Amino acid sequence: MPNSKRKVGLFGSIRVLAFSSLLCAMSVVIGIFCKTYLNFGTGLFRITFENLPILIAGIFYGPVIGAVLGAATDLISYLLSPQTYPPNLIVTAGAMAVGAVAGLSSCFLVKNTGYKKIIVSSLLAHAVGSMIIKPIGLFQFYGYAVLFRIPLYVVIAAFEILVLCLLYKNKNFRKIVEVRHDLH
Repeated sequence: MPNSKRKVGLFGSIRVLAFSSLLCAMSVVIGIFCKTYLNFGTGLFRITFENLPILIAGIFYGPVIGAVLGAATDLISYLLSPQTYPPNLIVTAGAMAVGAVAGLSSCFLVKNTGYKKIIVSSLLAHAVGSMIIKPIGLFQFYGYAVLFRIPLYVVIAAFEILVLCLLYKNKNFRKIVEVRHDLH
């Protein structure tokens, strides 16, 4: 059996493990960049695209890998940030939900073409993870002002969906992520 097809625990193959690691690193770097340069105010209003790699993991590799990647990226981002307070595990659960909901809806909810799976899965993932769970975790710091993040995440979700659809259009991208046959 070729090395890239060897079974590797949760991830199934070395190829999926390696690409998931790259997605995790991308999410952390995107998050740090956006939190540093696209942050407006006290951190409540920031434009960030760190969920994009988590969505890729959930949609193309399933809910478990999506959730694991969401948790890993959130906790690694916390460790690399200058924050002095403990991690907000509700926000971490929101990041996990982004990956898990994207994976669950991609696997079980939408039975049509790849683009429809990407759109529906990403919308549901953002609705649950970014617009419900994460604001609950941030409410203790910002109060009701956290509700103003929801329209911002609608715009961010639309942008991330556009990027995912453009990536999916590329044959090489589909080859890299080893798109499951049911997505075609």
